[in-house]
Amino acid sequence: MFEVKDLKKNYKTDFWTKPVEVLKGISFKVGRGEIVGFLGANGAGKTTTIKMMMGFTSVEQGSISFFEQSKFKKEAHRIGYLPERPYFYPHLTGMEMVRYMGSLCNLSPDQISQGIDKYAKRLRIDHALSRKINGYSKGMLQRLGVLCTILHDPDLIILDEPLSGLDPRGRKDIKDLLVELNNEGKTIFFSSHIVSDVEEVCEKVVVLDFGEIVYQGDIDELIQSKTDAIYLAITNSKSNKLQDLARIISEKDAMVTYSIDSHKKNEFIKIAISEGIEIMALHKDTPTLEEIVYKTGGEI
Repeated sequence: MFEVKDLKKNYKTDFWTKPVEVLKGISFKVGRGEIVGFLGANGAGKTTTIKMMMGFTSVEQGSISFFEQSKFKKEAHRIGYLPERPYFYPHLTGMEMVRYMGSLCNLSPDQISQGIDKYAKRLRIDHALSRKINGYSKGMLQRLGVLCTILHDPDLIILDEPLSGLDPRGRKDIKDLLVELNNEGKTIFFSSHIVSDVEEVCEKVVVLDFGEIVYQGDIDELIQSKTDAIYLAITNSKSNKLQDLARIISEKDAMVTYSIDSHKKNEFIKIAISEGIEIMALHKDTPTLEEIVYKTGGEI
């Protein structure tokens, strides 16, 4: 559906300083019908990447192709895009803004009305479309932005932090809608620094860390690869020899919990038996995606 190859970007903060390398030759692709999360801490380069994809920031080196085409303008009508901070004319009503955005996409009045009927209630914004935008909350602006993004029934939907500013109900509404759109065959790529949102919605992820791709692929495969590496053991006492092999992560009610590298598991068991220490439990430690992304950082 789209591919990014060897993308680089430098920024200068002022005339006297050296350029800062924001993107360091990143490459990734998203296939047709996939829903992919774009993860990274604030400042990792996610928004810069998306702006370059959408043509709002120049490409210094590398290439971006959509639908196997190198020219973005030829395929722009097939793409829906929500920026991180969408701007709407505050003097317009929500309905006027939606109709204006639909006209920019060459939709007829009937097509615009159909899109509004299909999505406005689903996004819980139908009651607010008659009000002026300058009275909208941050969450309502996000809902309006999503409505404008999908109004023209795009094949590819690109969203930069679409869940920002939403309350829990709003976050669930948007996430559920993204899943439904994906089930209808839409390709969806959205950035977030909130890992749990991506883990809940996506099957695949691209992880950006200080301008470099540190992982791209299936979320389950990433979690499984980290699950195999660590075991948790709970014993009824401490031992110096066990502490040489494993790290104590908690002590409670005479129970000691150790974190053990998988290749040291058998030796840990042998030492515990030889010292008469009972192992109350032993199991693989299954980390969350958030723990993997933000605790290991660039070591994924």
